[in-house]
Amino acid sequence: MIFTKNKFILRNQNLTNSMLKFKSIKQICIAILLCFTSFFALGQNKADSWKIATTTINPENYYGETVANGMIGIVSSTEPFKTKDIVLNGAFDLYGRGRVSNILKSFNFLNMYLEIDGERIDHFKQIKNMRQVLDMRHANLNTDFDFKDKVNISYTYYALQQLPYCGMVDVKMEAKKDIDITAASVMEAPDMLKNVQNYYNEIDRPHVLISLLTSQAKSPTGKLTLASSTSFMFDEQDDKVPKIIHEMWDNNLHLAKFKKKIKAGETYHFAIVGASITSAHHDDPLNEAERLTIFAKLEGYERLINFHNQAWDKLWQSDINIVGDPQVQQDIHSMLYHLYSFARENTAYSLSPMGLSGLGYNGHAFWDTELWMYPALLMLHPEIAKSLIQYRFERLKEAKHNAFAHGYKGAMFPWESAMSGNEETPVWALSGPFEHHITADIGIAAWKYYCVTQDKQWLQEVGWPLLKETADFWSSRVERNGIGHFDIKNVVAADEWAENVNNNAFTNAAAKANLKYATLAAKILNIKPEPDWEYVANNIPILKFDDGVTKEHETYLGESIKQADVNLLAYPLHEINDVNSIKKDLDYYQPRVGKGPAMTDAIFAILHARLGEPNKALKAFKNGYQPNQLPPFGVIAETANGNNPYFATGAGGMIQAILNGFGGLEITEKGIIQLPVKLPDNWKSLTITGIGRERKTYQIK
Repeated sequence: MIFTKNKFILRNQNLTNSMLKFKSIKQICIAILLCFTSFFALGQNKADSWKIATTTINPENYYGETVANGMIGIVSSTEPFKTKDIVLNGAFDLYGRGRVSNILKSFNFLNMYLEIDGERIDHFKQIKNMRQVLDMRHANLNTDFDFKDKVNISYTYYALQQLPYCGMVDVKMEAKKDIDITAASVMEAPDMLKNVQNYYNEIDRPHVLISLLTSQAKSPTGKLTLASSTSFMFDEQDDKVPKIIHEMWDNNLHLAKFKKKIKAGETYHFAIVGASITSAHHDDPLNEAERLTIFAKLEGYERLINFHNQAWDKLWQSDINIVGDPQVQQDIHSMLYHLYSFARENTAYSLSPMGLSGLGYNGHAFWDTELWMYPALLMLHPEIAKSLIQYRFERLKEAKHNAFAHGYKGAMFPWESAMSGNEETPVWALSGPFEHHITADIGIAAWKYYCVTQDKQWLQEVGWPLLKETADFWSSRVERNGIGHFDIKNVVAADEWAENVNNNAFTNAAAKANLKYATLAAKILNIKPEPDWEYVANNIPILKFDDGVTKEHETYLGESIKQADVNLLAYPLHEINDVNSIKKDLDYYQPRVGKGPAMTDAIFAILHARLGEPNKALKAFKNGYQPNQLPPFGVIAETANGNNPYFATGAGGMIQAILNGFGGLEITEKGIIQLPVKLPDNWKSLTITGIGRERKTYQIK
């Protein structure tokens, strides 16, 4: 019996035969029960914490995995030797949904084809013993299969962690018979690109021949230039390297190929390495793509893989380990893997809700970054979180103009942000002009970075400008309707089904926190804070029902809600700290959440954990993502009925549930502390490593 995440296979046909030996229905039923009991026990024991495997590819029900390095996202396909998409971080142009900027696909520069004895392998129905494995520890996706009785083939995709613009596909085969192979590196342009130009060059050196398959194109409006280049890597000595043949098929596709004879019993190995870059990243993308490809090729595949693995080993020094629940452990590693894959230090790029797994939400940055993904990364890898907040700082000028355009002071950050920092929300979505809590979310994120790192220089240079301008926004945004009552009217709530409402609980509480933290930051820096900030913060109302339950907004009457709003006042805002009030709000709003995005249940899990209810917390935690998992790798969709993975926002929320709920970690003005918590009954221990600037370890048993 073999167990994978999505299915089990009975390989031992003797089991069926042995059933015939039983002489009663009762005996047969007992045997079947024992069989399935063994299966479930085996499944629990075999949930590999680092690898997710599948032995089935169903094109009608396949949701690919992404290997990414924070710059390039490579999404797996249902076709052998092909990628579904390659997505580039930081590259946007005006096309597609809503007349706003959309993140760009790159050339599918790691596509290839393989022919065995003249027969091309172009669908998985031709093969047998197929297995795909995502290795989360070292961020690669391997496909292994047998082609007829002739050859075993294995190919592995890497988005090289040490080389942000580079990817590689590593191919190995073991011949069972004498075979002739034809292998091609195929450069294909997605339909959105235009003015494609294709090049093939060979650079001859005494010790090596470098073949370069290169393409260049314009983005849909012509704003950006994109370029990709690839080269083969072989094991053979120079005089035995196969001859490369270039073929031009059409403007959108050309290829370089070679032929090789392999004898029975021999193994053969080659790789294709390449780079993809745009004029958003470099002034001369065409030449730079070729330079980076040459650099990677001359590193050699062994050094490339070694450095890639070392970089991932460093990332995994910040980890979460659960003893007693193998499946949750695997799921947690999957969530961490995707967060680590989609963001990168020293980039000043933000995180989209879908990361680099595709074009979901146009690749824009929302509150998903600052409230859901950023806090987890801030505790685990402050250096990555620094890039996310740097993205906002570099767009402060545009946020100030946005506030000016709406008649406010300070900085008003856009609900959807892409490259420019201007508002990128489609006009039909009212969240663009009205979901103002994003500004407070960013101010709070800046404060939390200081809290975790205690970096006063950063606070002076980056954090303070963000906090000051966002606080000034709220001072001008409130409506001063009499002494002691400053309203925030006409907003889209954090619960986005509540549009154009007054005094939304989360918006008001987030504004208060933003103003409070700006005041604290000023005092730390020996700057006189604006007196109006504290005055405004103390006069923004948090509305209540007669029974003391917090009211989501002025006209809220108990209807279903899309996602967490009021409950965010207990965590992460700490506006509500009284245990009885937290319980009241939790009991009231938890049943009212509709089939909204995954991260809401993470808040419920955190609150239950902090209330001393770890088993309820675990139930909420699992409910937040397990119904959303899609085959064959368990990638997370935004909702239980969704089909848009990978929802990195949900992963960020769930990792917070582990760190801040079950782990009891709390970010305070003096740094990270640990609150007393209890583990669920079936968890034996929880160990969290590499936390904060001191890379501390926390353990709960």
